[in-house]
Amino acid sequence: SLYFFFLMIRRPPRSTLFPYTTLFRSMEVNAHYMQQIDKEKAYSFGSLFDAVVTEQDTVNVFKCQVAGKDFNEIEFEVSKRMRDSFFRDKECRELHKNSQYQKTMIRNVPLAFNGRPFVLPMRCKWDFWLPNLWFGADLKSTAATTQSQFEGACQFFSYDRQRAVYMTIAGSSQDMIIGISKINFKVFKLRIRRGDRFFNSGMGKFLPLAFKYNLMYG
Repeated sequence: SLYFFFLMIRRPPRSTLFPYTTLFRSMEVNAHYMQQIDKEKAYSFGSLFDAVVTEQDTVNVFKCQVAGKDFNEIEFEVSKRMRDSFFRDKECRELHKNSQYQKTMIRNVPLAFNGRPFVLPMRCKWDFWLPNLWFGADLKSTAATTQSQFEGACQFFSYDRQRAVYMTIAGSSQDMIIGISKINFKVFKLRIRRGDRFFNSGMGKFLPLAFKYNLMYG
């Protein structure tokens, strides 16, 4: 059941995403673009892109498979072009060079909701983790073609909640989301600091869920 809780946060179900779409009404995001997003396909392609950058041993180029899961040739070609864009970016190259990939953390995390303290066993897996800096980053594929669209997509997919959870588990003070466009192959970055608007938005979504889970299973 604890593993299920982790999955719920890392890949949130549709029922937890729908209430947050209203956040975009005050953001400079193209409404048509947001309507065209297919979350399930986006998550599936994201797993392919993660693998070609950080888990190349799971990739079978000849069969167009990642860990036994089938993709088509077009998806593989797009993911390779995105990977090339990632490595053309100097900061991304340095991050890849100095990081631990797919770093797993498991910890009993003390939390509080409405003044009520509780402890929750939690697990996360970072795409990139720099232990010397105690700093992590997450890699995302995106259909966004501009920085503002990418930032809107980060809210749409509740990445604010995901990153707040990861930072809470690690006890880190900063984080970064790196997005590579599968449309124009541009690189986008969203830097996060503990206590900033993005982090606080994520904690506001996470804590009620964590408290409910603790009441049900704690």
